[in-house]
Amino acid sequence: MREAYNVELDNLATKLADMSVQVAEAMERATKAMLESDLELAEQVISDDALVDDARADCEEQAYALLALQAPVATDLRIVLAAIHAAESLERMGDLALHVAKAARRRHPEPVLPANVQPYFADMGKIVVRLARRVEKIIKTRDIEAARSLETDDDQVDDIHRHLFTVIMAKDWEHGVATAVDVTLLGRFYERYADHAVSVARRMVFVVTGRMPGYSSDEI
Repeated sequence: MREAYNVELDNLATKLADMSVQVAEAMERATKAMLESDLELAEQVISDDALVDDARADCEEQAYALLALQAPVATDLRIVLAAIHAAESLERMGDLALHVAKAARRRHPEPVLPANVQPYFADMGKIVVRLARRVEKIIKTRDIEAARSLETDDDQVDDIHRHLFTVIMAKDWEHGVATAVDVTLLGRFYERYADHAVSVARRMVFVVTGRMPGYSSDEI
């Protein structure tokens, strides 16, 4: 009985890891679609978002079933609770990639971004995709140090995001208000995506230590 229960917990972790791969690929494709005005790729991200939603529903259904039928305690309970919260964050990451893809579709065939800000978004895209792929490994290994190290990449995204405001507020900005709004919103999407990746990693720290990083005396 216990062996079957452990298999269910492992299966739940595998589903979360698979979701991390899904949202990493979604943002990678969405960024490419945005930077290259690739309508076909944008449409693929948009249509595939339903798969991420389904994956979240599947994870939550299994987690609630474990709560109802197995009444887990201690570490097992933390795994199930962390899975519920992590699935939500991962689904939101998919939604943020969806927003980027929709921006590419909305502006097509025109580029979404002016040439002078595209390198910033290319950099943010690479960083956040790397974060999502690292989250996959953290879910599988429950590596606390790897989870804590995600903060560094998240800080890089925050720095780029803040710098974008200086770019659009500069006196030599010549692309108008509408484009400035697009840059602001898209930058926010990447910044939030990174935040959600860090949130998932923190849930894995909670699984191992019983404490949420950023609360009480724990540090991350």
